[in-house]
Amino acid sequence: MKVLVAGGTGFIGSHCCTELAERGHEVTSLSRNPTSEDAATLPDEVDLASGDVSDYDTIVDTVASHDAVVNFVSLSPLYQPPSGTDHETVHLGGTENLVRAAEDGDVERFLQISALGADPDGPTPYIRAKGRAEEIVREAALGWTIVRPSIVFGDGAEFLEFTKQLTTPYLTGLPGGGETRFQPIWVGDFAPMLADVLEDDTHVGQTYEIGGSQIVTLADATELVYEAEGRSVTILPIPMALTKLGLAVADPLPLIPFGTEQGESLEFDNTVAENDVTAFGVEPDDLLTLGAYLGVRSGEPREEGRPLA
Repeated sequence: MKVLVAGGTGFIGSHCCTELAERGHEVTSLSRNPTSEDAATLPDEVDLASGDVSDYDTIVDTVASHDAVVNFVSLSPLYQPPSGTDHETVHLGGTENLVRAAEDGDVERFLQISALGADPDGPTPYIRAKGRAEEIVREAALGWTIVRPSIVFGDGAEFLEFTKQLTTPYLTGLPGGGETRFQPIWVGDFAPMLADVLEDDTHVGQTYEIGGSQIVTLADATELVYEAEGRSVTILPIPMALTKLGLAVADPLPLIPFGTEQGESLEFDNTVAENDVTAFGVEPDDLLTLGAYLGVRSGEPREEGRPLA
């Protein structure tokens, strides 16, 4: 199968490219400005293509030469969008262009990587744009599948770095005491499920919500990160109202990566009602936990590299 992975040089996208290539598929990674550094993170057999999903004309020819498209292109919900872009342009407009190009190019399969809680009427611009993008995919004349993951972790993931940027060791404040809940899944467990989606037609027309084996709060994650570094942390709760006020003040400041939307996103959990990993022959208890990945609170070693420092 010839697979185009839009956003294939990103964290999850690069792992998906590697998994597909190892299974013998012809894989092309699409990004706006692929570099030699991007090529170094991917297997030699993965091709690089240049294209901007917000500009249909730059992607249409590349999309048409493939059997399947995977859409990873996304702005992070953890940080303010870069200047000059927004969730509507990237998530909604980008999906519209990829779907249109796939339909025009007679592509058979389309895999949309969405987000837990995606809803056109949701509480944040990110969640609303992801929800509207899902509507575009479901209306497409394609063999589509939508996957909504919780936080995905691994070497190079932004969640643990975000946790460190938001906190300090030994004594730190967290919005609402860090009670926001996540269900993180290791990228090494997640990428094979995405490849399975493309290889098995029983997944066509399905929407899957995917999480890890454990639910952790932001406070839990903070403690795990610093424990992995051999440091302790005491967490002081910051009222959400005060957090949102402070982030509203930070909104116009270019050097502050967090703003009002990031505060709003901490007011709802990022967990699944039912974990659809079972659709891929996987039991939740078999998945790598965040603590095991970091090499703490478990006898298991880390699966990748060394603990973050």
